[in-house]
Amino acid sequence: MALVMAGITKQVLNFNQPFSAPCVILSGGETTVTVKGKGKGGRNTEFLLYFLMAMKGNPHVYAISCDTDGTDGTEDNAGAFMLPDMYKEAKAFDVMPIKYASDNDSYSFFKRCNGLVFTNPTRTNVSDFRAIYIQGKAVQLQKKL
Repeated sequence: MALVMAGITKQVLNFNQPFSAPCVILSGGETTVTVKGKGKGGRNTEFLLYFLMAMKGNPHVYAISCDTDGTDGTEDNAGAFMLPDMYKEAKAFDVMPIKYASDNDSYSFFKRCNGLVFTNPTRTNVSDFRAIYIQGKAVQLQKKL
């Protein structure tokens, strides 16, 4: 799912299809995770870790992935968020995303990057949700002025 969403995001960035930037891509539903490692994390942090690796620090992309009940898998967080510079900063501090992904340890990756989202239990379980914000060129021009 992360690779599909990354593909759509890249299509927007490169070709303004199927949407033009700036835009927000929303999706919901519970993804599945094949657990092979011994790390910590849930569906949402796992999704976001793979999305982060696919985007490789694109400066125009922000994302969040959370569970509406406030608990991502068995952990104490609802999910995680991704900022554009998170990938490059993690690698600069030798926090290699692929190492955490191969051990299903997305919780520890986002904890080290200060990217975990905590809400406490909400007592509602509507669905998992993902929001990807793709900046437009006009936003980037304003930042340069």
